[in-house]
Amino acid sequence: MLPAPLVSLAFALLGGCPANPHCVLRNVPPDSVGMSAERLASIDHVAARGLAADGYPGLAVIIGRHGGLVWERGYGSLDWSQSTPAVDPTQTMFDLASLTKVIATTSAVMVLYDEHRIRLDDPVSKYLRAYRHGAKRQVTIRMLLEHRAGLPPGRNVYRRGRSSAVARQLILATPLEYRPDEREVYSDVGADVLGFVVEAVSGERLDTFVQEHVFRPLGMRSTMFRPPRALRGRIAPTEIASSRGHALRGEVHDETADALGGVAGNAGLFSTAADLAVFAQMMLDGGTYRGVRIVHDSTVALFSRRAMGWRALGWETCSGGASCGRYMSDLAYGHTGFTGTSIWIDPENDLFVIVLANRMHELPSGLAPETAVLADVRADIADLAELSVADDSVRRDMPDALRADLAIGWIR
Repeated sequence: MLPAPLVSLAFALLGGCPANPHCVLRNVPPDSVGMSAERLASIDHVAARGLAADGYPGLAVIIGRHGGLVWERGYGSLDWSQSTPAVDPTQTMFDLASLTKVIATTSAVMVLYDEHRIRLDDPVSKYLRAYRHGAKRQVTIRMLLEHRAGLPPGRNVYRRGRSSAVARQLILATPLEYRPDEREVYSDVGADVLGFVVEAVSGERLDTFVQEHVFRPLGMRSTMFRPPRALRGRIAPTEIASSRGHALRGEVHDETADALGGVAGNAGLFSTAADLAVFAQMMLDGGTYRGVRIVHDSTVALFSRRAMGWRALGWETCSGGASCGRYMSDLAYGHTGFTGTSIWIDPENDLFVIVLANRMHELPSGLAPETAVLADVRADIADLAELSVADDSVRRDMPDALRADLAIGWIR
């Protein structure tokens, strides 16, 4: 086996990367990057178990290590019918839900911080007039990133016919529920306010800023807010019986983001697993991807490092269990999305795991997929990725049973 630092170079010289310079190396043999193909093969079984249990109509999985993709597969189809296209991790676009918070909003803050246009301990009042009164004057950028600003989890701003400008005013007027920096409460409202800060500092709308400064430079061509109707054939649908009176496909599921016009700090981004693999590789490479620098390595280290409890700046860290599984290192960070999406990046093992599903898509019976199914499948896939790392001095034993085989809490 080649030493890990030489693997990417070797594959590049052998033509392993497509002509597009913005790519990670595909179809990399697992043993060439110190991973077990036999253990990775169990992912097929786990994904099939989830499909058979009606946990999701479609699933995309990508695992990368040392600059190469060792696992890149789609399972199922875009919806429950047999006539729709099969999931393709390079083509199928998913509503990322709260992955928007890190892939778009936190990334935008990282760029502005890296360019010295914003400081983490700047008061939000420096940029937003609505925060210049009362306790809101104490709220900082760092507090928003750490979900410690005192804001509630959410606010109902959706009403048919209400303008996005009114929804924005309501978000900005949301009162604090506790003193800033007193406690952590995961807040969509805080993420939206952070998106407004990005727009105030940059002078651009959030979607325009991240396209110009992150997605386009990285070649992430399938990552965007408000995808055009022409792309809907590639987009996995979410709810059929939505509160908006029509099925949602290519239209953000989150009602707050929809009320804000489809572009919001908390949700609204659509992407493919393949595009997210590029983003993850950029993070592992310290803010640079194939000669394109998005931010400096010190900025990546700062934002991805555990800062308060088990949170980093914008990102979550792996506390053992849930979607990151049991075996990721203390340095691992990631995030999940309500629609069934997750990304985990483990710098210690130079590894990333991306799982995208549309778990909100109702079955033909009208029932929603079982939440426990995807939760177990995601955790199993993360565990199998880490258990497949074969270059440790002490190799971990496989568990007696995978969660997908135990099926605890699975009804169907």
